[in-house]
Amino acid sequence: MTGLRVTMRHARAARIDGAGVQCAPGITAWAQRYGVDLRRLAREGIPIEEVDRIDDAFARRAAALAREEAQCD
Repeated sequence: MTGLRVTMRHARAARIDGAGVQCAPGITAWAQRYGVDLRRLAREGIPIEEVDRIDDAFARRAAALAREEAQCD
């Protein structure tokens, strides 16, 4: 799936068991924790391969949303 990116839209939509970190402080904290460039996420998205390397339920959910969206296109 080369070229597929996880965007801020996916991050905001990612919810785990009804809860998510889609608020700005939550996404900022997550990005800092895993070394994700928040500006890059907002501007152009992050390659899905980079997100897949993060061992985190939130990252897996955001990546799954990006994949689902790509399959619908």
